Amino acid sequence: MSKKNKVEVIARGVCIKCGKILLCYGRKSGVAYLPGGHIDFGESGQTALEREITEELGVKSNAGALIGCCEHGFLQSGEPHAEINLIYQLEIPDLEPEEQPQAVESWIGFMWQPLDKMADVHFEPAALSHEIEDWLTDGGGHLVTGNLDCKQ
Repeated sequence: MSKKNKVEVIARGVCIKCGKILLCYGRKSGVAYLPGGHIDFGESGQTALEREITEELGVKSNAGALIGCCEHGFLQSGEPHAEINLIYQLEIPDLEPEEQPQAVESWIGFMWQPLDKMADVHFEPAALSHEIEDWLTDGGGHLVTGNLDCKQ
């Protein structure tokens, strides 16, 4: 099976402090998304998320409860991609929203985005930003959303 026919499995975290959510973004694309990354074979989602935060931000984190999942299909450089995002609560004690987070990897950046201004960023998957808002309003629960149609 070629890579373009695979569905990637990603661990992502929702880290919220002082009314702001931590977002990662591609420096070239400008697309924002929840921080995290690929789950390696034999690795739990929580372990993958904590490893990715260390690799990308250089700090320790605590991945909490699984709060939901999100299917996402998209085109990247004209090629279809599909992923399943496992979304966890995330705590990063050494990051504060008053400070600009510094990425270790050069192709990404991080920012604290006010929750009431999520519409101001190009966030993917777009449906997930509404689910996060509903999840916060409802005081928890599970996030489940998505569409693996890569032709969007």
